[in-house]
Amino acid sequence: MVEYVIRRALIMVLTLAAISLIAYVVIELPPGDYVSYQILAMTEQGTFSDEEVENLRQRYGLDRPVVVRYFRWISNFIQGDFGYSLSWHKPVRELIGGRFAMTALISTLSLLFTWAVSFPIGVLSAVRQYSFWDIFWTFIGFLGLAIPNFLLALILMYLSSKYFPGIEVGGLFSREFQTAAWSWAKFGDLLGHLWIPVIVIGTAGTAGTIRILRANLIDELRKPYVDMARAKGISEVRTILRYPVRIALNPFFSTVGWVLPSLVAGETITAVVLGIPTGGPLFLSALQRQDMQLAASFVMLISVFTVVGTLASDLLLAAIDPRIRFD
Repeated sequence: MVEYVIRRALIMVLTLAAISLIAYVVIELPPGDYVSYQILAMTEQGTFSDEEVENLRQRYGLDRPVVVRYFRWISNFIQGDFGYSLSWHKPVRELIGGRFAMTALISTLSLLFTWAVSFPIGVLSAVRQYSFWDIFWTFIGFLGLAIPNFLLALILMYLSSKYFPGIEVGGLFSREFQTAAWSWAKFGDLLGHLWIPVIVIGTAGTAGTIRILRANLIDELRKPYVDMARAKGISEVRTILRYPVRIALNPFFSTVGWVLPSLVAGETITAVVLGIPTGGPLFLSALQRQDMQLAASFVMLISVFTVVGTLASDLLLAAIDPRIRFD
């Protein structure tokens, strides 16, 4: 196992190095840079001369070759210095810190919500195949897969404003707590708002996991070792939970490494609609403003979480499934 982890760690380092280079080049591909964005945004205040534009590029270090800028950025990133955001005029580390804390919190709760709902429904649908409940939850699952999360968020916001005006759908805090210092009252207000984004964001993952768990468990229940356990007189509940469910749980653990990256990269529109201060909207803003160091730092952090989470998923799978080895 130790050799496997070391080998995977070396592969992770090479993978992250390749991702950093590709991401930096791709973000640099669109024409223009942060100075071009600033000039476009300030056209109403007059035109800029070529000398003024050149002075701005020198001021922000954009006059240097892209290779020089890349190696300077990646060397600082390795040392924990993520650079300086030109659009927000703050260190990138300061901007990302608070956003990733909320992102990690919502990701964890969404994952727990997905598991708590998917497990009993998936097992019930597999054991009672083609029954009323199987058909019912299959229909609900297809609806969950078909309806985009941001559309579900809009529907909840509409229903809340029309039928439940006392419930705020959007943001993570009420108006009186948005700028207030942390207290038990603010923490309680956060819990009162947190369940909405958790349910909205976890819906699609729940629907997909139910379908995967159902299909895997049905396949396991048809194998000879299940028939042998039943022939020995082992109870039905023990027969199902002892091995088939244990093996069918692989999708639960194999998706652990995707939770945070999927929330940052895939739920940006939902976060914008709900007004959630996660990393997705900030990442989108960095790309729109061509804020190179902020955007590249987001890509690298997402990549780090992805490769580390994938390794954690592999180790968990090997722990619960005896068929998986480190060879």
